[in-house]
Amino acid sequence: MNLRKIKSHRVKIGLAVAILLISFSSNADNILNRPTPPRMVNDMAGVFGPRQAEVMERTLVQFSNETSTQVAVVTLPDLKGYDAGDYSFRLAEKWGVGQKGKNNGILILIKPKTQDSRGQAFIATGYGLEGAVPDAIARRIVENEMIPHFKANNYYGGVNAAVHVIMELTRGEYTADDYVQKTSGNARLSLFIVVFIFIIILFTIGRSAKKTNNASIGRDLPFWMLLSMLGSGSRRHSGQWGNFNSGGGSFGGGGSFGGFGGGSFGGGGAGGSW
Repeated sequence: MNLRKIKSHRVKIGLAVAILLISFSSNADNILNRPTPPRMVNDMAGVFGPRQAEVMERTLVQFSNETSTQVAVVTLPDLKGYDAGDYSFRLAEKWGVGQKGKNNGILILIKPKTQDSRGQAFIATGYGLEGAVPDAIARRIVENEMIPHFKANNYYGGVNAAVHVIMELTRGEYTADDYVQKTSGNARLSLFIVVFIFIIILFTIGRSAKKTNNASIGRDLPFWMLLSMLGSGSRRHSGQWGNFNSGGGSFGGGGSFGGFGGGSFGGGGAGGSW
């Protein structure tokens, strides 16, 4: 009887392992295969124009040739049921973004917003870049540089802004703390300017309302103007750092891309949705 129970348990364990392996194999098939020929920019969702994709491709290839750091950009129309972070890590590992041993790869993943689903963005960082681009900074880049543009349906502008910040950080041209101070300083300055202008407008229209005996102007108009200014003020700093902007531009030839180098990812990164 004991022998039969042992055999029965072995059969059950074997079946469970087989099911897990089949499930894993099935999930692995849902992860996008590495492109042939290899490319840094893979716009499967079709959100970039041909010129935009080529400009960004040359920029990232040149950056890879100069620094060995690889920044891959992938847009997908569907994540096949995966969480954006989980899909990003699996994809980055499958493709081997970054150099083997250095693990200096970054994957920027975007799933555009549709009528039926929220947009999602995630920045996955390789082991070797978690110091230069910590999780908190990756989240700030997504929220400050990318999503404001994505909400305006400007996917290239958002990705381009994020790419430039990442390149500057990984080159060591400024630190993560510097980036936090810069973006926080811009936000505080924008808020101060908005509040100052609002007070002036409120005072001016309030006086005008008294003269015209139309109190509703003094009550309603400044409120809507404040909302408008707050929206524009929060976007004013987005996508800008140093001497570059999110509108793209002219870049030199980046040379040819020889392929990804086998970098590894350990779960570093962050994302957001809109």
